Amino acid sequence: MDHNFEAQRRETFDTFKQSKGVKLPKEAVVEYAFFIEELDASWPALERALRLEGFRTRREKDGETLIAAIGPIPVTAEDIWHHERIATSIALKHDFYPDGWELAE
Repeated sequence: MDHNFEAQRRETFDTFKQSKGVKLPKEAVVEYAFFIEELDASWPALERALRLEGFRTRREKDGETLIAAIGPIPVTAEDIWHHERIATSIALKHDFYPDGWELAE
């Protein structure tokens, strides 16, 4: 099944529309979450590919989730989506699927 990037993009932009009135920082580190879909997926290959694009990676203790962090970057829907699309494209090639993003604390 093909990934629906347009729906993913809409979700990111909708997040900003819904957060009107919330004070956001001008810049922040953004963390994108990806979960493993295939048990034989290569964690090291995904991490290597993300790092080549400037992301920092870490594996969550649940054994199913990889976090790809970038930034600090401008906290705008456009900038967050730009990096989300890059990271998602890489993750999908390695049998990982997007599971949202958040501003790092």
